[in-house]
Amino acid sequence: MDKIAVAILGASGYTGAELVRMLLRHPRMHIKALTADRKAGSTMAEAFPQFYGFDLPRLVTIAEVDWRGIDLVFCALPHATTQAVLKDVPARIKIVDLSADFRLADPAAYEKWYGHPHAALDLQREAVYGITEFARDKVAKARLVANPGCYTTAGQLPVIPLLEAGAIDPDRIVIDAKSGVSGAGRAAKEANLFTEVSEGFHAYGVGHHRHMAELDQGFSAAAGRPVVASFTPHLLPQNRGIEATIYVDCVAGKTPRDLHDILAARFAGEEFVKVLPFGTVPHTRHVRGSNYVHMSVFADRQPGRAILLCVIDNLIKGASGQALQNANVMFGLPETMGVDQIALFP
Repeated sequence: MDKIAVAILGASGYTGAELVRMLLRHPRMHIKALTADRKAGSTMAEAFPQFYGFDLPRLVTIAEVDWRGIDLVFCALPHATTQAVLKDVPARIKIVDLSADFRLADPAAYEKWYGHPHAALDLQREAVYGITEFARDKVAKARLVANPGCYTTAGQLPVIPLLEAGAIDPDRIVIDAKSGVSGAGRAAKEANLFTEVSEGFHAYGVGHHRHMAELDQGFSAAAGRPVVASFTPHLLPQNRGIEATIYVDCVAGKTPRDLHDILAARFAGEEFVKVLPFGTVPHTRHVRGSNYVHMSVFADRQPGRAILLCVIDNLIKGASGQALQNANVMFGLPETMGVDQIALFP
């Protein structure tokens, strides 16, 4: 049986490297092309020494990619650059885009949040927003999947089922989320130096973070009316992981335990989403390096209010793992193939 030939655009970043790590053990996919602008001409092992000794293509520029024989593209490029690149990818090739370029269905919303008009509207119209657990039927038929953001994956997974069930007040959602430094990418930035991040903790994007647009889009669709949630991201002095603490108000007749039961029932058949026992605190260290999601529900001391906790690895379920999960669905493969790695602990 022929293997699916894969190209990874932007392979020298953290999400590109994680895709390589998982694809090296994928029984039905084969890496045929790897690109990197600044590191073009280098080997993957020179960019990431953990790949020393593996038979991998040399890094090239995107212009050097021979699209003949490529079946699947993972695009791990910065937002805005992706639009121009993907317009030139032959229409027969399936794409999973890890940037933000195709996540928003409304072109006006994209322009508002990203500060410029969308340059590939035809592709934007056909893109499927791919939180796999909520969109696998659409993902299965898609040519282009917009892989969700890391914060939005952690925020939407516990909240959307509760909005769909009409169990929480759509106007009373507060998301307090924290991410490890790898979420900012691999490019050298003064703010991400060890001495700038270590022994500290701070919020950023306060009141206006681009992931808010994704949250509004997903929550509004689930509630059947406009929803604007409060969301504040924070930077943690650690490499990986996202923890989202979400405050919601139960509707009349519902309790925090009811919310837990709704989530447990909704995700009972899902391999990667684990609803922990009521009142159990999930830890980012317990999903590190894996595609698994751990979530739980607590009762707030204020009657009728609940606290949802959700943790993911921002580079895996928040990026590359979910991208490969979506690609498996697109090609009719078992959803867990190549992705079902247990977390690394300690």
